[in-house]
Amino acid sequence: MIKFFRKIRQKLLSEGNTGKYLKYAIGEIVLVVIGILIALSINNWNEDRKEHLQEQELLTQLLSEFKSNLEQLDQKIAMRETMISSSLKLLNYIDKLENRNNDSILKHVGQIVIAPTFDPIVNDIVSSGRIQLLQNGNLKEKLSRWTSEIVQVTEEEQVWLNHRTKHYIPILMKSYSFRNVINSYWKNDVVTQFHLDQGTKTKFELGNSKKGIEFTELLENSNFEDVVANCASMAKLTNSQSFSLRNRIVEILNLIEQELKK
Repeated sequence: MIKFFRKIRQKLLSEGNTGKYLKYAIGEIVLVVIGILIALSINNWNEDRKEHLQEQELLTQLLSEFKSNLEQLDQKIAMRETMISSSLKLLNYIDKLENRNNDSILKHVGQIVIAPTFDPIVNDIVSSGRIQLLQNGNLKEKLSRWTSEIVQVTEEEQVWLNHRTKHYIPILMKSYSFRNVINSYWKNDVVTQFHLDQGTKTKFELGNSKKGIEFTELLENSNFEDVVANCASMAKLTNSQSFSLRNRIVEILNLIEQELKK
């Protein structure tokens, strides 16, 4: 093709037709420019296509991750609701002697031994720069704040976890048979809430202590009452934060699904 254009130029020059030569040269330049622009356009189209595919892949990954985060958060919220209910039941038993029932007390004492902790999937799209693949500015903003918003829940969880370990369990071990509490923990399937695969049942029997089941000393222990009240308060506060975080996850999921439909 280059030789062909060169022959035409040489022919025009040899004929001494300068006007035609200039017109031809300009036309040739225009053709080259058009060819370059077409090549650039194709290259840009290919790059845009690659970025779109990468964005779709990232969105699909995020959709799976945040669905998993939502499912786990809902499980932890439900566990804390159980803790709140059991705490209030125990406070009722403390306040009203006539309502006390040993089997029920044992069950609720075991229910508030748990300390749910939210352990979400935290991706590295911000630090890695992959977040720039996303076109939706609102989605990018919410994802950028995600890790800091998790802290609002996890910090509250750690407060109860530490308090339970330092205060609640020692009180149980001193004022009552902790073996009975743990056995109730298994007997009432509390442990099923922590299984990796939901619905898994684990049968385990420790048996009760020969000391029997007598909660009078435990229920009349003012430190026990304070710990139970703290459990209810911390679980309620953490769930309040968790519901806010849940709303964030739902907002992120809705934005991801909208982008995937484009």
